[in-house]
Amino acid sequence: MKKYVFIALAIMLGTYFLGCGKKQQPLEEMQEPMSIESLGTLSTETKTDSEVKVVESKASSVDVLAGSKLEPLPPSGPYKPSATEIQTALKNAGFYSGAVDGKIGPMTKKAIEEFQKMKNLQVDGKVGPKTWEVLEQYLAKPQVP
Repeated sequence: MKKYVFIALAIMLGTYFLGCGKKQQPLEEMQEPMSIESLGTLSTETKTDSEVKVVESKASSVDVLAGSKLEPLPPSGPYKPSATEIQTALKNAGFYSGAVDGKIGPMTKKAIEEFQKMKNLQVDGKVGPKTWEVLEQYLAKPQVP
């Protein structure tokens, strides 16, 4: 038993003296946090006065952006309208008289085909980018053709 205690003690002392037991300095002591303003002043110390003014104006615009609410980016590719949007636009345009239920059924398909025919679009019963470009204007308010 004494043999195992001696081996464990030797391992602990060995790791302590080899540096594994040492604590590292906290991150705050190693580097000081920097603000946008301090970064701006550090980067402008070696520049001309005209360059300094440009950097300062950029820093002030960053402050303005930081306080404003950013809107999400639109999805990439062509916009794909929902069934509710399609039915609402068709109803506002006067081609659909059913309930706006968010389901593309036979009545909605027939209304899409009639709309495409009246607007000289390819009649396929599907709301693709070209059909939606024309139909979208009816989404906000009723406009009878």
